[in-house]
Amino acid sequence: MKSKEKKPLEKVCFICAKGSLEDVYATLVMANGAVMEGIETHVFFTFFGLEGITKKSMNRLHTATTGNPAMRMPGGLPFPTMLGGLPGVESAVSSMMRKKMEDLDMPPVDEFLELITAGGGEIYACKLAVDMFDLTEKDLTDELNSILTIGEFYELCDGDRTQIIFT
Repeated sequence: MKSKEKKPLEKVCFICAKGSLEDVYATLVMANGAVMEGIETHVFFTFFGLEGITKKSMNRLHTATTGNPAMRMPGGLPFPTMLGGLPGVESAVSSMMRKKMEDLDMPPVDEFLELITAGGGEIYACKLAVDMFDLTEKDLTDELNSILTIGEFYELCDGDRTQIIFT
């Protein structure tokens, strides 16, 4: 029987297409982890994921309170999804989430992006989405490497032992 040689991951490419607090942070946590492991890391923000790299919104992201069946209340009780549409609920839940993250020493989005790029990771914005939302490079984080087409992003993702992860 032949033994399989384990080949380490060399490159990881994340695509962040959702702009909620939990979706952007999932991308940032995984990207930072890859950088810390010495894996070549590229992060591509598209559509509503651009909220995570837009200067005006990146540190003010909200938690999705409606249509989120995994949402739990303190103590682990299921969150009644119909409450998510009531005035002030989304803001309160988002504030609670940010407080919990702060208690765990998770940095705000702008600092997380700095950590990723300081470690060698690269941050990109989708040209189509930037154009669609009437944004410019000046609207986006200073950590941005470039605005790319999806084809240009795929070129970055070329090579053996590369994973593309859609978050």
